Amino acid sequence: MSAGSPAFASVGTPPVMLRLQGLAARYGAIEALRDVNLEVRAGEIVSLIGANGAGKSTTLMAISGIVRATAGTVEFDGRRINGERADRIVAAGLAQVPEGRRVFPRLTVRENLEMGAYLRSDDLGPDLSHVHELFPVLEDRAGQLAGTLSGGEQQMLAIGRALMSRPRLLMMDEPSMGIAPMLVARIFEAVKELNREGLTVLLVEQNARAALKLSHRAYVLETGRTTFSGPGAELLDDDRIRRAYLGEG
Repeated sequence: MSAGSPAFASVGTPPVMLRLQGLAARYGAIEALRDVNLEVRAGEIVSLIGANGAGKSTTLMAISGIVRATAGTVEFDGRRINGERADRIVAAGLAQVPEGRRVFPRLTVRENLEMGAYLRSDDLGPDLSHVHELFPVLEDRAGQLAGTLSGGEQQMLAIGRALMSRPRLLMMDEPSMGIAPMLVARIFEAVKELNREGLTVLLVEQNARAALKLSHRAYVLETGRTTFSGPGAELLDDDRIRRAYLGEG
């Protein structure tokens, strides 16, 4: 691992938390995924990069149970979860921050955070405090309608809402999309902070350079199938990646 890369949460080779094998999915007659294979180990940040339309968001939604897998397997903690209801997948410890944030615009910031804990019946106080420490603006705007926040603040809220379910694996879909660069830097720093605390992260991100710098490992998705993978730092130096996704060469 290169200097400056995020550190694993545990010593030694961590166990596989999420495994996709031969994952396929369709939208009607359109084949969105045809052969996706990847692993995410406990304590890692793993990125999934690729061109628009490659199937990155569909992969996350298939993992979450929002899109039905037509072939292959999704295993979380060694248990097959494709075919499970989405709420049961959340209850198992896997949460998703969706593309476009999708906060509830007519609910307050506090109410949005509470919605993230809809499966819980215990004290939310410690987790609300944790989210507020991570993103202080959410505490300042607790009574404000979510629809009046800036794009970056809404992204922070979407992350905070997902964290309220107490996930062990957090999936993030395009967290930098449409956000001012200063707030993008804060969001990526928050991802590193969460990972240092032990949270495992699967990241889909249009900014391939930033994603690879942040990640322990990354996979490339092309036309619905994973084609190659490797440590984030190594892929940054790979001529194929530099030409195809970094605009170099």
